[in-house]
Amino acid sequence: MAVALAREGAQVVINYRRSRDAADTCVGQIEGQGGWAMACQADVAQSADIARLLSSAVGALGGIDLWVNMAGADILTGEGARLPDHEKLALLLDTDLRGTILASWAAAEMLSAHSGSCLINTSWDQALRGMGGRNPEMFAAVKAGITGFTRALARSLAPRVRVNEVAPGWIETAFAEREMRADYRAAVVSATPLQRFGYPEDVAEAVVFLASPEASFITGQTLKVNGGFVS
Repeated sequence: MAVALAREGAQVVINYRRSRDAADTCVGQIEGQGGWAMACQADVAQSADIARLLSSAVGALGGIDLWVNMAGADILTGEGARLPDHEKLALLLDTDLRGTILASWAAAEMLSAHSGSCLINTSWDQALRGMGGRNPEMFAAVKAGITGFTRALARSLAPRVRVNEVAPGWIETAFAEREMRADYRAAVVSATPLQRFGYPEDVAEAVVFLASPEASFITGQTLKVNGGFVS
């Protein structure tokens, strides 16, 4: 997303929690294509960190006219996968839902200073359809909360700020590549009208569109990026 937005002329502040090397690599990609970017550490589950992130962005850029909430807790691999269910749920609520709400509220005043500004959240297509299993139940509840918040915030910030969300489906992530069983993966592809997994670039280009003047009459909407898997 950061690279795609920078390619369209955006100056980008990239937030990371602990993946500093990955954030620096992304900054290098943007600078390599002639753009401007900086990395800033913040845990969006922490209010003080959100305030510091916003202050750093405004200090570097003088203001902001686009804010993208993409942070998500990992309960499928590593330490997160070993947590009991109630701790997984707390982590998702703090990072995905509470973090999205608090970051949006923090950014709203700055965004409102620029007519035509945008805020874009990230949900999940299965939150709109339903998928069985304890982990999907938790994901669906949290991401559906983001959808409800997005639609409410769109009304609150109109007409100066447009608020939308992307809802990715099955995307080629590290989890999909390393952890997913081959038979399950084949079943997903078979059930997807476009017959493939999505790529991170597919989601990035959807965000670029929602941030662009071409989407100037779109607010309070969910753009599903899933190859038709969920109608």
